[in-house]
Amino acid sequence: MPLLEFKQINHFFGGLQAVHNFNLTLESGELIGLIGPNGAGKTTIFNLMSGFYKPTQGDILFQENSITHLKPHQVTALGLARTFQNIRMWNSMTVLENLCISQHYRMGYSFMDAIFSTKTYHENEKAVVNLAMEILDILGLSSAANEYPKNLPYGLQRRVEIGRALTIKPSLLLLDEPAAGMNPSDIDKLIELIRWIRERFHLTIWLIEHQMKVVMSLCERLCVLDFGQIIAEGSPSDVKNNPRVISAYLGDEGADDAEN
Repeated sequence: MPLLEFKQINHFFGGLQAVHNFNLTLESGELIGLIGPNGAGKTTIFNLMSGFYKPTQGDILFQENSITHLKPHQVTALGLARTFQNIRMWNSMTVLENLCISQHYRMGYSFMDAIFSTKTYHENEKAVVNLAMEILDILGLSSAANEYPKNLPYGLQRRVEIGRALTIKPSLLLLDEPAAGMNPSDIDKLIELIRWIRERFHLTIWLIEHQMKVVMSLCERLCVLDFGQIIAEGSPSDVKNNPRVISAYLGDEGADDAEN
């Protein structure tokens, strides 16, 4: 059973077609990359999948169930988590609070339970904090639990964001340019972190990335977008030598050089 399927997805912003006839299947346990030039439609694909946009045409299936018209919190509840190209955290809250609030969609108590501070309220709050601290401990962030994310080094902020995504216990983790803004040392640590997270949590991971070192080190399969359309798909070694891919990144002259 495929974990995720895109079927004939088209998406328009007004008269501009951002995604054209997108078809793709992800199997459980894969680590796949989505690459392409700036403006190719990569983040649009993630936004369609996670409920921020609704496709103009086509259907998206997650574990054989259509998620095409679901809202973001409904998609999240099914086990699909994501990070963003620009780090998005609540900087007025601590690291621990960031990982707690991300679990709000599955709180098992009512408004009245909270008002009257019932046993159900306290049990659920304790479970939320325990899971958040467990994730922080696994990621080596326990000492930063009471820090504000904005005060942490950039690489640790990324780690916190990934930790927050893990609190929903996803089966599919979407990483949108996780290496953006990182120095070479942080990139090396990120590669090891993603590889370790996949094994530790038995996840399927789909990432958008411009850092070829990350893509080539991690991904077993690549899908290349250009102007919202898939122009190549296959192993990293096959894709990097594909003339259409070279043309998309370097222009026609680059493609001619590759063929020669």
